[in-house]
Order: sequence, then structure tokens, then C-alpha cells
Amino acid sequence: MTYLKNIGAYFLMIAEMFRKPTKWSMMKKLIFKDIDDLIIGSLGIVAFISFFVGGVITIQTALNISNPLIPKYLVGFATRQSIVLEFAPTFTSIIMAGKVGSFITSSIGTMRVTEQIDALEVMGINSLNYLVFPKAVALMLYPFAIAIGMFLGIIGGMAACVFGGYTSLADYILGLQTDFNTFHVIYSFIKTFIFAFILATIPSFHGYYMKGGALEVGKASTTSFVWTAVTIILLNYILTDMMLG
Repeated sequence: MTYLKNIGAYFLMIAEMFRKPTKWSMMKKLIFKDIDDLIIGSLGIVAFISFFVGGVITIQTALNISNPLIPKYLVGFATRQSIVLEFAPTFTSIIMAGKVGSFITSSIGTMRVTEQIDALEVMGINSLNYLVFPKAVALMLYPFAIAIGMFLGIIGGMAACVFGGYTSLADYILGLQTDFNTFHVIYSFIKTFIFAFILATIPSFHGYYMKGGALEVGKASTTSFVWTAVTIILLNYILTDMMLG
């Protein structure tokens, strides 16, 4: 029953988020600040993880293709499919649930503890629109970070091929081009947009409605990460079954 109440409160929060909007002059500053904090501030970790995971996927694929009858270009094909379909949109989002989600929960939770949210309400400001809406808008640029992750993951696989000698560069590029399906990229970005909204709203929900003091802020951050990751995994299954099944 508690979970159902939380789900109801979550959807009420989303509805309230669009009511009584903050003045655009102020909202614009909030959006740009959140873009800097949530997107630009995450590019480094996304790039680092994507590059080396792409290399690892390539190495593991190459080592498992031991039969000489299996063409070597399948290394590039498997790397492309793994990165575009799953790693970049889904597993990067789970990692971001820890970085971005915890930041959102802790920042809003701290405002709740220090009664800054109450002060916003007293001034007649819709605190949900002021705090949550800019983050939701800023994270609509999240697919930009995922696109960089896809590119660097494939480059990391290419580097592993060239410097590790697992397959030739020509075979790797041929694998990247083999049976390329544009819809797979569209599917990945549709997932990314949905995951971006989840990354913005679930951590905000746990930060906004938390109760207690500084210790509870840490607990709320942990809880928001768990529920964000679980939601992303469940939605990943549902979306994959709907769009590729």
C-alpha cells in the first residue's frame, strides 16, 4: 500500500511541476545551471567509461571467436550492437542514476532540511516547478551525452583492435557497417529520452518529500538510486519488448 501511495504522489508531483510556472527570466538561468551541473559535468565520466568498456567488449568478443570459420568482422558487429542497443543507453543511465540522481536528491533534500523549500512556498513560488522542471528540461540534452558515449565506445573498440591485434582495422570497420539498422539508433534514443525523464523526476521526488535531518538526506540519496536503477531496468525490458520484440 505504501508503494502505491508513493507512486500516486510521484504522478501528482509531475502534474504539479507544470502548474504555475516560474518567470522565464529566472527559469532560463535555472535550466542553464542544471545543464552545466547534470550534463556537462557528466561528460567526463561518460566518455571515460564508454571508451574503456568499448575496448573490453571488443577484446572479450575477439577472444571468444576462436573458430577460424567465423569471420573476424563479427568483432566490430558485436561491439556496435552491444554499445548502441544496451550499454550506451541503459547501463550508462544506471551509472548516471548514482552520479546525477544522488546529486539531485541531496541538493533538493538539503533545501528541504534547511527549510528553503518552505521559504519558496511562502514567497508564492511553485517550488516543484522551480526545482524539478529545470532539471527535467536540462536532462532532455542527456541523449547528447549518450551519443558521445556511443561514439567513444566504438572508438575504444577500434583502439583495442589496432593496438591489441585482435582483428584488423578493415575487418572492424566492415563489422560496424554490416547489417546496420537505423531503427536501432532511434530505439536507443527513445529509451534515452525516457530514462532522462526518470533520472530527473525520481531523485527529485525522494529529495523533495524526504523528512528528517542531514542523515536522512544520505538515506534518501541511496533510496533514490535504487528506485531509479530498478525503474530504468524495468522500462528497458518493456521498451525492448515493445519496440524490438
